[in-house]
Amino acid sequence: MKKLILPLGILAVTILLAWTILSNPPKSRRGEAAKAPRLVVETQLLAPVEYQVFLDSYGTVRPRTQSTLVAQVSGQIRFISDKFRDGGFFEKGDILVRLDDRDYQAEVKIAQSTLMSARQALLEEQARAEQAREDWTRLGVAGEEANALVLRTPQLEAARARVLSAEAQLQKATLNLERTKIVAPYAGRILQKLVDVGQVVSGNSPLAEIYAVDYVEIRLPIKNRDLALLQLPEQYRDADTASAGAKVEFHSDLTTGQIWTGRLVRTEGAIDDKSRQLYAVAQITNPYAGQSRQKTPLKIGQYVTATIDGLHLRDALVIPNSAIYQGSYVYVVEDGLLKRREIETRWQNDEDSLVAAGLKAGERLVVTPLGRVSSGTPVVLASEGDGERPDGRNAAGASQ
Repeated sequence: MKKLILPLGILAVTILLAWTILSNPPKSRRGEAAKAPRLVVETQLLAPVEYQVFLDSYGTVRPRTQSTLVAQVSGQIRFISDKFRDGGFFEKGDILVRLDDRDYQAEVKIAQSTLMSARQALLEEQARAEQAREDWTRLGVAGEEANALVLRTPQLEAARARVLSAEAQLQKATLNLERTKIVAPYAGRILQKLVDVGQVVSGNSPLAEIYAVDYVEIRLPIKNRDLALLQLPEQYRDADTASAGAKVEFHSDLTTGQIWTGRLVRTEGAIDDKSRQLYAVAQITNPYAGQSRQKTPLKIGQYVTATIDGLHLRDALVIPNSAIYQGSYVYVVEDGLLKRREIETRWQNDEDSLVAAGLKAGERLVVTPLGRVSSGTPVVLASEGDGERPDGRNAAGASQ
């Protein structure tokens, strides 16, 4: 009996336990589904604004007037001015180089002597011609005119011609003597000195490369898409002067914080064959003036970057570049949903873009950086309630 009681007890407990479970089945309690978290984004309300366009360009400094200083006569260099050195400044009329002029002084004296002899011969011939006229008159040949040979007219004209020739020779000799002094044709600077004292030069020998210091010029390429945003100084056949050009500021890596100010003065007459761009020429007036001793003068050949004043736009739609994805589309918020918009930009710099098409005033542009999101995603504005930011944090800043 003892062996049967234990199994029967276990069986009875099992049956009782099963009945209890089956008599009391579990009841499910269903609540409302939790709302999916929405992205929190910051937006910018688009509105037309006044905007000053600044265009970037670059170029190298070059002189407006550059010349090769040459000797017009031959001779040995006897004197060189202290200003006649690489980088030296000179004023118009300064004597830069003197040649040995003793031969030319002798030629002047010879020419003066020749002229004096020619004038004496002319006076003698004039006297002979006058005497011949008086002799013809005394002969009393009525009704007949003396011919040119009788009156010595050809001889008189020849004497006058010799005087003119002697005067021309003297003028030429005097001019050659003056040319032994090499005089600066304008206020300028020595770019490269080519000769020195004691050197013998011949006519047309180059002495130095010089350039004028009244202006320097910078040739600036303009992007084709930027031409409509710039006031160019165009010239026309029936106009004497060009229209006023835009202001330009120049910067250089050789100096820190230094700015040179110039202005566009003309555009070139053809599109560059290599770059297929139009070049405008900017001019800096009196770049070597010493009003500010703290400034470093510009150097010929120096590379500079330029910032050109473009148009002042009245109703521009400007958006930050950070809101543009892949350079072609942005996101806006419409009725709490994220919408993708394809846009066209009119111009952009490192920070801003001018919108040409795809957006209009009054829309809300998303300026929060987004990851991989789809158009139609529910969003909430940063100023409205809590939600999940694209970085995984809620509007209050706590991690989700």
